[in-house]
Amino acid sequence: MSALRRFLRRRGVAAVPGPDARAADDSSGDASAADPFVGLSGSPEPADRFSFQDLLLEATSGIGARPLRLVMTTLGTVLGIGSLVATLGFAQTTAGQIARQFDAVAATQMVITPATARTGGGDTVATVRLPWDGPERIERLAGVGHAALLAAVSLGDGTVTAVPVNDPSAPAAAAPPVVAASAGLLDAVGGRVVTGRAFDAGHDARGDRVALLGARLAERLGVNRVDRQPSIFIAGLPYAVIGVIDDLQRRGDLRDAVVIPIGAARADFGLAAATELQVQVVVGAGEQVARQAVVALAPQSPESIEVAAPSGRSELSATVQADVNLVFVVLGLAALLAGGAGIANVTTLGVLERTGEIGLRRALGATRRQVAAQFIAESVLIGLLGGLIGASLGVFAVVAVAALQHWTPIIDSPVALAAAALGAVVGLVAGWFPARRAARIEPVSALRGS
Repeated sequence: MSALRRFLRRRGVAAVPGPDARAADDSSGDASAADPFVGLSGSPEPADRFSFQDLLLEATSGIGARPLRLVMTTLGTVLGIGSLVATLGFAQTTAGQIARQFDAVAATQMVITPATARTGGGDTVATVRLPWDGPERIERLAGVGHAALLAAVSLGDGTVTAVPVNDPSAPAAAAPPVVAASAGLLDAVGGRVVTGRAFDAGHDARGDRVALLGARLAERLGVNRVDRQPSIFIAGLPYAVIGVIDDLQRRGDLRDAVVIPIGAARADFGLAAATELQVQVVVGAGEQVARQAVVALAPQSPESIEVAAPSGRSELSATVQADVNLVFVVLGLAALLAGGAGIANVTTLGVLERTGEIGLRRALGATRRQVAAQFIAESVLIGLLGGLIGASLGVFAVVAVAALQHWTPIIDSPVALAAAALGAVVGLVAGWFPARRAARIEPVSALRGS
């Protein structure tokens, strides 16, 4: 009733009469007994002094009079705004992690190949050959970590088997690809040795018949350990398996291939030239290395070298980030709509419970606009309070989860501030219909019903 008393004082009414006061007035027979309020001045009703500050005082008094309902109503907005901020923060943080994982591979990979030209018969031939010492030349450049030559080895009608005997009755199977590579291949393509070891520059220079098996191919051939020096036969030539490789980030196809030194491929299979040069560069050095690599490999004709330099951002990572953002935003908006519906329901219930108060205000001169403004102000304050608390909790949740996962939290400060303001907007929208309904209540009907 304190808010109502303040309203009455602004209207020139000193107090609301109690039962004893009304009984005394009735027994006195004074002319003022016909007045339902004690303390009405004889002067005309003063001008309306209901300012914006008064509106805020009335709204805060209205929502503060019911603390439990305030907590329950604010909880819906807190959950909605908190979910929205948290989901946006989680989306940005997880998308940033995904982008970094993609860019860790894509932004450091460079592939150098010789340019090709078409012959009169329609075939494509390389205009220049990559030099055999290409990795050494490239690794001298600033920003280059590792480099390795690769070339596909043609076996003709030969095949790759784990036994020396060719069984004519065995079903024909396609030979796995055989790839020749220089030392340092695993560093250049981001792979690792599962068991055994990788060949080195000494194997390459001597043309040793040693081989690395991709993990999937080793499983098919039944080679799971190399301590007993197992051999495979490539076109009938025995090659000692010295290692099994896997986790090839930039050349996943090598998990199904046999990798032999370039020196052995040149000696046994007549390999004439490498087909590509895999280069691992540091992030941000792609464009610079690309300009220098063509000169280092073919100083007389740099235009005959083609370089696939990494871009600043992986397109796949950007697509994944957009998809993740969309999913999380939809979830956040759904939670926010639920919070807005809660504010609307509680505000409507408040209008029904305060019908008598609304009628008394209207009878004392409050306009429809003032009644509607009070309920809208209450809804906006509830929404703003829930928005501030929800945005704070959402930011805290993102930071806490990122700290537990050892991630870098990514939260746009404008998003958190806009989310708090969005709570007020939700309260405004949710309180519009109840306020409109309150403004349409007629004083006579309200007082009669109360």
